[in-house]
Amino acid sequence: MANGGRLASTDPSIAVPRAELLEFGLLIPDVDDPSTMTVADPSRIAGRLVGQWQEQALHLLMRSSAAPKAFQDLSHAYGSMNHRTEPGGPIEYALGVPEINQQIESLVENAAKEVLTAQPGGSRPLAIIQRIVERDIALLHRGVQRRTIYQPSARYAAPTRQYVERITEHGAEVRTLAEPFKRLIIVDREVAVIPAQDDNAKAAIVRDPAVISYLIDSFEGLWIRSIPFPGATEVPQEVISRLRTKILRMMIQGVGHRVIARSLGISERTLARHIAEFREEYDSETLFQLGWRMAQHPPHLIAADDASFPGLEGGDPVHQPQS
Repeated sequence: MANGGRLASTDPSIAVPRAELLEFGLLIPDVDDPSTMTVADPSRIAGRLVGQWQEQALHLLMRSSAAPKAFQDLSHAYGSMNHRTEPGGPIEYALGVPEINQQIESLVENAAKEVLTAQPGGSRPLAIIQRIVERDIALLHRGVQRRTIYQPSARYAAPTRQYVERITEHGAEVRTLAEPFKRLIIVDREVAVIPAQDDNAKAAIVRDPAVISYLIDSFEGLWIRSIPFPGATEVPQEVISRLRTKILRMMIQGVGHRVIARSLGISERTLARHIAEFREEYDSETLFQLGWRMAQHPPHLIAADDASFPGLEGGDPVHQPQS
């Protein structure tokens, strides 16, 4: 503007702003001197640009309004395509403990190769033990492999010890694991029964090969970390040490006593006895003092146990389906 609205078109120092002004139409070539640019009326240019932009905005608005229907039609077409998928095995559900037990009984009795069981919780009812012991011995005589995992509290229950002693005499393998784990039954590596609710009032019967493979791997991981349980009356010191380690670790983490007992499959009375022993060892009058002193001076059991502690899982069932 200082130059009377005229600008040299060859000046390299203003190449960028000159190009922008040309794009908007605010500069136009001088008809008398092609090497010079002259300024156009801004008000006229503004009116033209506003009209163009409004037209473009209206066009985009119309396209955006039509897009949902257009993509909906494409979605229907995509859904009708033959996708490369393979159907998995079905999942059935059994409701109520009696129905669950009937399903399990039928599957186990018809096993041809192997039955794997992870059975958390404490002592099992004597009536169930008496009912399944002869069944399991018959399976073993037919050549069916039988492996079972309990929690350490099973070692303190006389009916369970007697059951374990009898089936191990016929070739079964039983172990205990001082960790929380879920109930699991796998038959012939083809079908599995797992809880579908925390109270075990609903069970899922799974036959999908991929899920079965995953559950078998989970069981084998538990099995490797377990300690053999031949049914003997005397509880091995290793079992006691591992159980105490888990209790100590969970206490240091601030887990409540009821959750600890439920997770490890022991009674709250048994847990209280262990805690009383810890308080005596640490010369602590209160649980607060015990927790503080354990945090300051971790027990050698925990220091020696560098394995990661698994996540806690709730769900101590009121009723326990038989395996």
